Amino acid sequence: MIKPIRIHMCDDDDDDKMLIEDALQEARINNCIDFTSNGEELLSYLRREGKFEKFKDDPLPGLILLDLNMPVMDGRTVLSEIKKDKLLKSIPVVILTTSKAEIDIAVTYNMGVNSFIVKPVTFQSLVSVVHSITDYWFNIVQLPDDKS
Repeated sequence: MIKPIRIHMCDDDDDDKMLIEDALQEARINNCIDFTSNGEELLSYLRREGKFEKFKDDPLPGLILLDLNMPVMDGRTVLSEIKKDKLLKSIPVVILTTSKAEIDIAVTYNMGVNSFIVKPVTFQSLVSVVHSITDYWFNIVQLPDDKS
């Protein structure tokens, strides 16, 4: 049984966001998912600033799916900011990107990313990946309470 942990996806591609939502439904995963379109928005969301202040009483996400190549602030920059922030650094971050570049893989792991996954090409593969991600992060590993 998947824990009711909120998922947050930061990706500038609306089609990818829709596919993730569809994949969650197809995998019968009922976790809530929120979206932002760039790293700057993600940081505002996580810090409950600006238009996201209304979420100040809501728990932070238990998992962040992060694209690398986005406008305004890319995934590498926002990952660095998350891992430097003592209130955010324990949130697992999974890179979900089209990049297969060895440099991206090496750099993001050195920055503290928890997993690096290349976006699958087919929808069924995406469903399988989403199911694996949520099963691993919500059922297998032990995560700290959001009060930690």
